[in-house]
Amino acid sequence: MSKYASTFAGTGRVSRAAYYVVRAIVATATRLYTRMHIDGRERLPRTGAYVLAPVHRSYIDTPISSCLTRRRLRFMGKDSLWKYRASAWLLSSLGGFPVTRGTADREALKRCVAVLEAGEPLVLYPEGERKSGPVVQPLFDGAVYVALRAGVPIVPVGIGGSERVMPKDAKFIFPRKVHVVIGEPILPVATVGDSGRVARSAIRRHSDQLHATLQELFDEAMRRVGTPNEY
Repeated sequence: MSKYASTFAGTGRVSRAAYYVVRAIVATATRLYTRMHIDGRERLPRTGAYVLAPVHRSYIDTPISSCLTRRRLRFMGKDSLWKYRASAWLLSSLGGFPVTRGTADREALKRCVAVLEAGEPLVLYPEGERKSGPVVQPLFDGAVYVALRAGVPIVPVGIGGSERVMPKDAKFIFPRKVHVVIGEPILPVATVGDSGRVARSAIRRHSDQLHATLQELFDEAMRRVGTPNEY
């Protein structure tokens, strides 16, 4: 069995059926509650793998991301959530795969590359954990690295209003409007050398492009839901 077999748990017919049912419920509830509007959905690849790279201001960003496509999106979760068989099956069915906190980041990145090489879209937040405010923070290398390593596009996404729906430390989800703007895919450019390594210069170049694009998309998304001062 492959070392990363658990990454692909939940790929059977029943698991996929469970994903589409639960996703339909979550997506419908999210869209109605947030009065969500989505621009640029046609820019998402209909086939093949890609990295979906949204700005990250709220826990609600994950269900918001699930509204963007009917394809199953994969995402990472801490391995303790897979402790019990039933919850493990459900999380895997919904596109999640476990990553052990405190272990080497390269193991998590290998799992992400494995997902992409299997042809599935993967959600990674380039800013890392949730941030606050209208400025896109410096990006971690992970999202860009795995996209370049697997040779797949990065799709930047601006999400405006999610921080007002569920701010950090909030105990409630507020019915606030959300606007999502999906950008043009950023295509990888010959970045893996003969050694199989991704050039640091390529990571930096793509990361700079991603950061600038995310800020533009975020600004536009926020403009649609209110000025930055109202944020």
